[in-house]
Amino acid sequence: MGVFGTYEWAISNANFINGCSHDCKYCYSKEMAIRFKRKTPATWSKEVVNKSSLNRTFHKPNKDGYIMFPSSHDVTPLHLGESLKFLRNMLVAGNKVLIVTKPHLSVIREICKEFKDYKEKILFRFTIGSVNSDILKFWEPNAPDYQERKQSVIYAYKHGFMTSLSCEPMLDANIDEVVNDLQKFVTDSIWIGKANFLIRRLTANHSTDKETIKKAHELINLQSDDNIKKLYKRLSKNKKIKWKESVKKVVGLNISESKGCDV
Repeated sequence: MGVFGTYEWAISNANFINGCSHDCKYCYSKEMAIRFKRKTPATWSKEVVNKSSLNRTFHKPNKDGYIMFPSSHDVTPLHLGESLKFLRNMLVAGNKVLIVTKPHLSVIREICKEFKDYKEKILFRFTIGSVNSDILKFWEPNAPDYQERKQSVIYAYKHGFMTSLSCEPMLDANIDEVVNDLQKFVTDSIWIGKANFLIRRLTANHSTDKETIKKAHELINLQSDDNIKKLYKRLSKNKKIKWKESVKKVVGLNISESKGCDV
């Protein structure tokens, strides 16, 4: 059986916030929250702390692997204090944590400072889909620009933490530029994937203005099978590159090769 989504990265997920101030247009968590009436398109960007989730008790899992935090929101300055508490609860219980974020430099600095004694238990995965800050701003309106994300990668790397990248979704046809610019600061892996279910998610998230739909179709065309195969040919010899299932399907790789703890 194939391994998909977050289970390509981790054995479980942990979250304590409903909503995300980054308000990315293509967000799958926003789509789910709207579908199940936990949020509306207008209220998604308002982060609400779930106190029972925040105060949950963690135990070390029975099998080896990472807990992915977060998977349905991000670690933003607005609730940094709570995020540090949540992370500590996981780490002191003996868990390994995969921190997935479109990083704010101030947040990364605090995490590195607070958990300098847990470096062997933390793997950062920084989401960067383009080196072009204008493109990032369009699709991820309130998330940090490219330079801040790059600085965050470098900061974590120079402070001895394990680092990796998520280039899913790719937001243009130039993901090679992200790889070339940042791979020297990556200790683990660089994951590359397409923009999945883009029109469906934009529709669910009420991001259906003419400009967004036009750019969505342009992005879908940029990620045609032919272009994905060319990308795979260019980067397949890079040992740091790992391919998400959206790419594996196109190039004929075995999807089941991705394991949840293979991070």
